[in-house]
Amino acid sequence: MDEKEIKALVSLLDDEDSEVTTLVEEKIRSLGRGIIPFLETEWEESFSPIAQRRIEELIHELQVAVMIDRLTEWKNGGALDLLEGMWIVATYQYPDLDIEKLQAEIDQLRYRVWEQFEDEGTPVEQVKAMNGVFYGTLGFGANTKSFHSASNSMINVVLESRRGNPITLCAIYLLIARKLNIPVYGVNLPNLFVLTYKKDKTQFYINVFNRGIIFSKTDIDHYIAQLNLTQKESFYQPCSNLEIIQRVLRNLILSYEKAGEPEKIKELERILMSIVDDAG
Repeated sequence: MDEKEIKALVSLLDDEDSEVTTLVEEKIRSLGRGIIPFLETEWEESFSPIAQRRIEELIHELQVAVMIDRLTEWKNGGALDLLEGMWIVATYQYPDLDIEKLQAEIDQLRYRVWEQFEDEGTPVEQVKAMNGVFYGTLGFGANTKSFHSASNSMINVVLESRRGNPITLCAIYLLIARKLNIPVYGVNLPNLFVLTYKKDKTQFYINVFNRGIIFSKTDIDHYIAQLNLTQKESFYQPCSNLEIIQRVLRNLILSYEKAGEPEKIKELERILMSIVDDAG
């Protein structure tokens, strides 16, 4: 379709006949993500509140479809880049977010840690040095005041505010640590996401949400016992980037459950299912 045909199509969005608008919306959806900039222009130029609302809904639907496509492609490509996964999730609220901007911010944080970081010493000493910069100089910390806010799962917001939930703080900490060749990985504990330092025969755990406190396997044993749960290998060993992003999405669903937003819950459940294997 050429621009005039699309413009004529959009002009029918405020038609009083619901059958007409339904057909128009279906046709617009079929045009895919490429029509989003045009719809944004039409929204700005429209004087019809009804048309504007329908344009907003269509743009959002198309952006969700783009997000699902990106996540599926990321998963099928091996889910190699955690930052890319976190960026895709953040585009749910910030569709125009630039991944290169995020990459530059992480690189800047890595440089600031590196300036004050001694890579000599024991693994525990290295992590304590990392903690000193991450929580001290850089000022990262737990968002305990608004723990269930959806913004805690948006990496761009947490990078700006320096406050987040356990998994987003862990993701940022992990991304910086990996750039400094510190072998840390995510661990899917029930009700709490933590990191583990694991290299050769050395393994211990880091509670990033609680100022990087270091703890042991025995501490996890006690934690699992307090929750009356059966021990699982996944409570102790590194998880994949894909599992991290799946958990971020589950956190977002919980945030919108707390906020009472059923439409967003349905959307995010659909997004989550796009990267969950049938057997998973």
